[in-house]
Amino acid sequence: MKWSEFFTSSVGKKFVMGLTGIFLILFLVVHVGINACMWAMDGGEMFNKAAHFMGATVVIRILEVGLFVGFFIHIIQGLVLTFQNRKKRSIGYQVPMGNAGSKWYSRSMGLLGTIVLIFLIIHWKQFWIPSRFTDMSEATYESGVPVHDLFGLMKDTFSQLWVVILYVVACISLAYHLLHGFQSAWRSLGLSNNRYLHLINAVGVGFSIIVPLAFAMMPISMYFDWVQ
Repeated sequence: MKWSEFFTSSVGKKFVMGLTGIFLILFLVVHVGINACMWAMDGGEMFNKAAHFMGATVVIRILEVGLFVGFFIHIIQGLVLTFQNRKKRSIGYQVPMGNAGSKWYSRSMGLLGTIVLIFLIIHWKQFWIPSRFTDMSEATYESGVPVHDLFGLMKDTFSQLWVVILYVVACISLAYHLLHGFQSAWRSLGLSNNRYLHLINAVGVGFSIIVPLAFAMMPISMYFDWVQ
């Protein structure tokens, strides 16, 4: 089979989904780590410096381009696979299998992914675009180097209850998306050893709970003034 035929086949598309999925999981690890700096209780200094480092480092900026490409490939392939699976099941089962056949979130990856996509567009508009393309307010610390005051922008943004609710709903959707997607990504790359799959499933469940919960607690903490 030619490479072009592999990537247009069902197996190839699932392989790309798995590869981009793992790349995005690694991004979540970095992103939640950077954002967790907001809990340093230092007026946002550590968070703003960390965000400045991510935005001013050439290698990080190059990886940022790859991140956007990964997002779009993952989304497009996900939608294609969803439509193909629905087309194959157009006749449907005579007796609905429900969770006996698969978990509801496994059957709802398209919907969950769409919710996360809508959230991402809003998130980029609220934070990424202002930090890259507008004259944001700046903060200066002992180093004397002015940095974007993203901490202040977070406090302003998360003072609105509807934004906090939106982020929490998106984090819940992300949790269920990861609950299936984490282990599915490794299966798509060909991992079939039951011993390792049990370990990955366990890690995936923990990751799917801890990371979205941490993200959800960020706007909640800001809204209730738990961070200063």
